[in-house]
Amino acid sequence: MYEKRKQNRRHLIYYLTIIEQGTDIPIGFVVDVTKHGIMIMSSMPLAVGRTYHLKLLVNEDGAEKKYLLFDASSKWCQKSPNSDFYDTGFELLNLDASAFGEIDAIIDELGFKG
Repeated sequence: MYEKRKQNRRHLIYYLTIIEQGTDIPIGFVVDVTKHGIMIMSSMPLAVGRTYHLKLLVNEDGAEKKYLLFDASSKWCQKSPNSDFYDTGFELLNLDASAFGEIDAIIDELGFKG
């Protein structure tokens, strides 16, 4: 399994749909997040060692939807405690200051407090 992370991930109070760019096909749900990584729960196992080009809806304000676009490298994949799903850990790649700000907002707004 991938080496221990340096930051604790924050579980989200509700899951965010994650989409593969280009195909616009949902691949799963973001279930926890840090500034440097995410865990995605999916119905199928995701390939380990692959760089994914992902899209996450971060704001739906009226008719305009705002997406966070980013690349992430899959580091591990295992059967979820809910055996109908798979959990995959991702390292976020090449995020700019704006993207880090969006992730901070997601953690602050949707992360479990405690």
